[in-house]
Amino acid sequence: MTMSKSMPHTDHKKLVIKLGGSMLAGLDPSFFATLKNHLAKGDEIIIVHGGGLAINAALQDSNIAYKTVNGIRFTSKEAVGIVQKALVDQVNPLLTNELNASGIQSIGLNGIDGTIFESDFLDKSTYGYVGKIKNVHHETIQKYLEEGKLPVIACFGATEEGIPLNINGDTVASELALALDADALLLVTDTAGIKINDEVQKEVNPEKIRQWIQSEDIYGGMIPKVQAAIECLEAGIPAIHIVNQHFEGTKISKEGVLL
Repeated sequence: MTMSKSMPHTDHKKLVIKLGGSMLAGLDPSFFATLKNHLAKGDEIIIVHGGGLAINAALQDSNIAYKTVNGIRFTSKEAVGIVQKALVDQVNPLLTNELNASGIQSIGLNGIDGTIFESDFLDKSTYGYVGKIKNVHHETIQKYLEEGKLPVIACFGATEEGIPLNINGDTVASELALALDADALLLVTDTAGIKINDEVQKEVNPEKIRQWIQSEDIYGGMIPKVQAAIECLEAGIPAIHIVNQHFEGTKISKEGVLL
């Protein structure tokens, strides 16, 4: 993780929202209305997005198999360029245009040139061309916020040598939340939070999450989400929400604050 919280907060909140790729094909008008309500109150919002559906379709069109390892998409050398095109050239402009069309001034960004964040290989032998974030240039992102622009950041970066890297979206969002000293991190998915025995858990703590991972009640792609949430809590982010696009779901906190 990049840094911990140290500065007190005003009544205005800074929210980092991570949109899962499966959400991007059908965002409800209420989602944009909720964003506008937060912005009208003076809240600052940063959106990080994935692009799973677009990536899967592009890989299938190229006859390239794909798989996940420990909840993270394994990205081969032949796949990484396709992932980049799907995220940076397809999904990011589409989402940015949707936000602008709804009246929310937005700007599309990514980590390829290192101006937003710097990255390196996570573990090439295990995950292939998948990255981890080394440093977040929070001043650059803050500058866009002060200009009244909502940053829309694709979870894609590159090494110092320019080698492209796919980066887990939950990881990008959590690193940004920490670097920007956010009040809350919202992980927006097609599932309204953590489900245990088919029942959504409204509020949980790290101890319960660890127990559910051990018992395999939490599994697959939910594991990196909750692990990122715990790391954010331990670093000082007050609350992490795993929610649907109506912002309904699970709040993960020690004490936490409601939005």
